[in-house]
Amino acid sequence: ILNERTRRQPQSKHCLGYPVSIFFIVVNEFCERFSYYGMKAVLVLYFKYFIGWDNDLSTTIYHTFVALCYLTPILGAIIADSWLGKFKTIVYLSIVYTIGQVIMAISAIHDITDTNRDGTPDNMTFHTAMSMLGLILIALGTGGIKPCVAAFGGDQFEEHQEKQRSTFFSIFYLSINAGSLLSTLITPILRAQECGIYSKQSCFPLAFGVPAALMVVALIVFIAGHNMYIMESPKGNILLQVMKCIGFAIRNRFNHRSKQHPKREHWMDWAEEKYDKLLIAQVKMVLKVLFLYIPLPMFWALFDQQGSRWTLQATTMDGNFVSKKQTHIVNPILIVIMVPIMASAVYPLIKKCGLNFTPLRRMTVGMLLASLAFVAAALLQIQIDRTVPNFPSSSQTQVKFLNLENTPVPVVVEGQEPFVVPGFNVSSHNGTSNSIKQFLKENNKWEFSDELFHLQLNDITEKPNQGMNAIRFVNGFRSHLNFSVKSDHLGPIAPLQASDYFSVTHGKYVFTIENEEGQTCHYILQLGFGSSYTVLIPNTFTFGESCTENIKAIQDINPNDIHMAWQVIQYFLMTCGEVVFSVTGLDFSYSQAPSNMKSVLQAGWLLTVAVGNIIVLIVAEAGSLPEQWAEYVLFACLLVAVSIIFAVMAYFYTYMDPAEIEAKFMELEPDDKKRKELEMMTKDNLAYVNNETSNNTDVKQTKI
Repeated sequence: ILNERTRRQPQSKHCLGYPVSIFFIVVNEFCERFSYYGMKAVLVLYFKYFIGWDNDLSTTIYHTFVALCYLTPILGAIIADSWLGKFKTIVYLSIVYTIGQVIMAISAIHDITDTNRDGTPDNMTFHTAMSMLGLILIALGTGGIKPCVAAFGGDQFEEHQEKQRSTFFSIFYLSINAGSLLSTLITPILRAQECGIYSKQSCFPLAFGVPAALMVVALIVFIAGHNMYIMESPKGNILLQVMKCIGFAIRNRFNHRSKQHPKREHWMDWAEEKYDKLLIAQVKMVLKVLFLYIPLPMFWALFDQQGSRWTLQATTMDGNFVSKKQTHIVNPILIVIMVPIMASAVYPLIKKCGLNFTPLRRMTVGMLLASLAFVAAALLQIQIDRTVPNFPSSSQTQVKFLNLENTPVPVVVEGQEPFVVPGFNVSSHNGTSNSIKQFLKENNKWEFSDELFHLQLNDITEKPNQGMNAIRFVNGFRSHLNFSVKSDHLGPIAPLQASDYFSVTHGKYVFTIENEEGQTCHYILQLGFGSSYTVLIPNTFTFGESCTENIKAIQDINPNDIHMAWQVIQYFLMTCGEVVFSVTGLDFSYSQAPSNMKSVLQAGWLLTVAVGNIIVLIVAEAGSLPEQWAEYVLFACLLVAVSIIFAVMAYFYTYMDPAEIEAKFMELEPDDKKRKELEMMTKDNLAYVNNETSNNTDVKQTKI
């Protein structure tokens, strides 16, 4: 390990107290994050609709990829701090990253293997293999440069520029979310376009190609500023030295575990017999911070559910606010707003009030805000559950009667009170349906007269997915009828028959009803989100100006009536928590790291994100609680408990100045080396004397 920090002085000037070089770093980070989040925004759709995987496999591969992206930073940190340095590591792994993005774009070109030109690839193995190769390269690239870029930006500041460096990390985090915001807005639009050589399909090549182009821009911008950067020289294989030092300390402590050996101030001090005090002090600093990282993955376990549980929650709500496929843009929008507010208004105000809002206290507050976000999500879920139909359980049966005649029909059920199904033109008590519903246990039997039934229909047993609406038509007319909406034709429906359910999005729809003679009737239906309708055509139906008067749309499942705007509360709380937790954590990790291990500690910070994703995967695989709101409450309680533990750990934490500690031990290092050399010489002399004594004893014994 080199004792001095070898820094290449920049040739650029400062602007407003900040190094000009950080402009290139911030722009690079913006483009790289655009590339990453843009690709990730359509990745699950690519798996499902292009590769053809089901929801479970698509989700598993997606989360595995995300976890891998946050596991590889430790590899990039080792390469940067031990071998290439941060600048070369970022450049080389960015090239790998760019190649991976290009491979992903190529894997999405269906025309490559579409030999029969039907729009479907004929060799899906090729596309799957290419996409997996691309994702592995992307994970290596994005994960490898994650700890290096933030630490490299911090290296551009001198020791006296602590305030500017803290502001830089806020701007750096702002650039991350700005890139995320734009990419998650743009790439779904690009995917929705149709492109192809022989046949037009969803344009995944364009959706992956634009992020690849942005990665090329990121690489070029970063290299363009190379003459202005302050570059730290790599310090050797730091991680290996640290692991050896820790291992030796543990073994030495175990070998001297008896009471006759005096205790030492810190268990790492047992490595003093072999390693320099400077290295031991640096290891102590790293272990001290890593110990604080232990509770942090739980925050990310909640945070990352914005893209899963909260998105699924949005699909059960009224979506006249933002596209359900783009609900995750709320977080980056709020980040862009909240980061400057926190940095320029909230923190200075707290400081003026005389409160010592230390970094670890900020992080504790961030965790508690995330817990409150999940409490808000649970309260919202309770309101949503009240609007969901009471579907029969596995031990129950639901029976629905539809009377297409004008006269009421009495129904007698064994073991039940007789009841009457009103005529078609008579509304029921709720004004929407003339059906009667009963819920019976499995061992009960329904017995009816055979002439009561003309048609048996199977209802859907859950709300339509993604806020879609399920529509079906029942033809009670005396002749065949054709049904169509826009350009979709449902085909002819025979008398006393019904169509299958078909799905449409929200909005105003005009359904065209046509008989065999070419007469038409246009029926208008305004649809919300997540509803189901059975449209009844009675035997009294006639074509003409008043044709729609006798048509009745029975609302089987009510539309979502809880507005999606209510989710802004939980997103706001989570965003505030993220700002005070994540931005502060990045700065804290850098400021408390030794000069030769900053990237390693940044990688440790990112590793907590990976562990948080793994926690979500474990919970998803292990199953969930029966009620979604209960799961939200469970996660909130877990994070509150973890926050309390973290607050206690933070209370006993003593902030360090790594540069001051390193300078102190550098002054003592020459004397320490001389002492160790003297001890080694003494041990060698003692060994020599013992050896001579042993030889003389052997000679005397031989003479005897």
